[in-house]
Amino acid sequence: MQPCKPYVGILTALRVARIGGATHNAEIAPQIGHGKTGMYETLKLVHIGTAILTISGFILRGYWMFSGSPNLQLKVVKVLPHIVDTVFLVSGIALIVTLNLPVMSQPWLLMKFVALVVYIVLGAIALGRGKTMRARTIAFLLALATFAYIVGVALSKSTASWFALI
Repeated sequence: MQPCKPYVGILTALRVARIGGATHNAEIAPQIGHGKTGMYETLKLVHIGTAILTISGFILRGYWMFSGSPNLQLKVVKVLPHIVDTVFLVSGIALIVTLNLPVMSQPWLLMKFVALVVYIVLGAIALGRGKTMRARTIAFLLALATFAYIVGVALSKSTASWFALI
């Protein structure tokens, strides 16, 4: 019998994990094998860390916007979110590549991408493109709800998001 190629082994492990009821990455990572578990864990930590940083920064910038703080005009406040968001996106793509996930056949993953685009558009409206404070407030709240939905999808691996965990 021929040894399996690493990407085949990873894909098989993911399918077995999903069929076996694994819903969390922690249940899948030990099954990946072929020396990729360390990379997976590192990418996962970077992805989760930047997710926390991006939503924290968004909430802080929202607070500054609503309170009329001049901090919102600081150069670091305008540049840092783009750096954090880039690392966030790249780490997510790297996780997909590392796990060799078939994106087009994973509805939960496709929904994360769609929701991410919605979050970005709402965030842009909330933090500057909205013409009125009412529009910005509504967009801000909807962006927070969208981010919460994305987290629920990531945790549950289901488009039902948090409802799948109930």
